[in-house]
Amino acid sequence: MGNRLSKIATRTGDKGTTGLGDGSRIAKDALRVHAMGDVDELNSQLGVLLCEDLPPQLQHELVSIQHDLFDMGGELCIPGYTMITEAQVARLDGLLEKYNADLPPLKDFILPGGARAAAIAHVCRTVCRRAERAIVSLGNSEQINEHPRQYMNRLSDLLFVLSRVLNRYAGGSDVLWEKERER
Repeated sequence: MGNRLSKIATRTGDKGTTGLGDGSRIAKDALRVHAMGDVDELNSQLGVLLCEDLPPQLQHELVSIQHDLFDMGGELCIPGYTMITEAQVARLDGLLEKYNADLPPLKDFILPGGARAAAIAHVCRTVCRRAERAIVSLGNSEQINEHPRQYMNRLSDLLFVLSRVLNRYAGGSDVLWEKERER
């Protein structure tokens, strides 16, 4: 078993730095820390989604994604370390294909909402997009593994599809955007 966190408040970050997994310290507002924080926030939002009534298979898949995101946080926490692989990206491609297959084609934009679980999936999607942007920014400033960026791109698409699936699971449908609607 790895290191145990027996002391949570170490006070080592009181001056605005945080420790990375390799023992180095960086500013808490560094691009790497933003990326780690956004991935962590997404994982927490997925935890909220998992509190909803979801199909058992989807619950299992979302927990697997949470583990991937924890791995991604570990990868981001140790410069030069790689945990996210092409196989994990391909697994998301498979889930996208599986869940999108039974959905009607979109003819209009949809608004976030509908069933509570679908709305939470939309929140997860937007947090995922932010995390993806943070990873892209980090990758623009230093060399990183390309798979976390690809993973987040696929995951945000999957979360969009899952919001549609969850509206149907709850007996509803997509909330369509009405162009030039009277406001």
